[in-house]
Amino acid sequence: MKNTRSRRDFLKTVGASALAGAGLASGVPLAHAAENAGTNPAGLQGKPRLFSGCCAYSYREMLTTGKMTMEQFILKAVELGLDSVDMTVYFLKSTDAAYLDGLRHLAYKHAMTFSGAGCNASMVQADAAKREDVLRQIKKWVDVTDRLGASHLRIFAGPLPSGVTLPETTTWVVETMKAACDYSAEKGIMLGLEDHGGVSQSAEVCLEIMHRVNSPYAGINLDITHFIPTPTQDAYAQIAACVPYASVAHIRDQFDDGKPLDMDRVWRLFAAAGFKGYMAVEYAPEEAGEPALTGAPKLIAKTIELCRKYSSV
Repeated sequence: MKNTRSRRDFLKTVGASALAGAGLASGVPLAHAAENAGTNPAGLQGKPRLFSGCCAYSYREMLTTGKMTMEQFILKAVELGLDSVDMTVYFLKSTDAAYLDGLRHLAYKHAMTFSGAGCNASMVQADAAKREDVLRQIKKWVDVTDRLGASHLRIFAGPLPSGVTLPETTTWVVETMKAACDYSAEKGIMLGLEDHGGVSQSAEVCLEIMHRVNSPYAGINLDITHFIPTPTQDAYAQIAACVPYASVAHIRDQFDDGKPLDMDRVWRLFAAAGFKGYMAVEYAPEEAGEPALTGAPKLIAKTIELCRKYSSV
């Protein structure tokens, strides 16, 4: 991300007290402190409940070429012993009620939960009219998510446009997400902002957005591989800071720069925070060097193993 806010400016905006529980106000590296922290700024309590999942995006090559249908994806998840699937909307054949109802019924018949759905609408738009259009898109996909019987929709901030400051774009995201949460709340659906490339690729910005949106229906769709390390916060520290606000986690086994990820350490962070939710594999064959049909099951098996190891159920 080319344009970043200073840590001091961020803490002025959010308030050190809001981040103290996550360790962001400590002024020291957080990797170890966060793992042992007992405080929880989002109020998570009790034992962790960690469930395995898989995003349809993991099989995107097969889904986009017609080698796999969404129905077959659901059945593949059953075969692999998963608890849930993320119904990435790019691969839906249609949004007709009969089709969505059929997917929902198939999942029910096989006791497969939908951890949520995901759309690719970008809230970073300089034009106010375009931001209104993005809001309409999000509302549409909230309705689709509701029809599927899911309770979570993944959304994106977007890339930082040239000539625009990070504070400006953050405000656009806050305003759009706040309005979207007002709508999704009517249907009981969480909106999870993914920490993806661009505006939301740091814990500081993600937490600032959560603080300013200030809705029980706003969360962070926490992809554990995307955070850019800083001199005081490595990727694990940023993951730990965001876990209390996580709505769903996306799982890969290497960071964006290709370095291997310590998956056991990440699960300890989620367990220590009392996280209750889905750890959804988002397999990337271009990074792993192996097709999804053979590579995804290996990552899924590791995810299932870790969920069983660290979950209370």
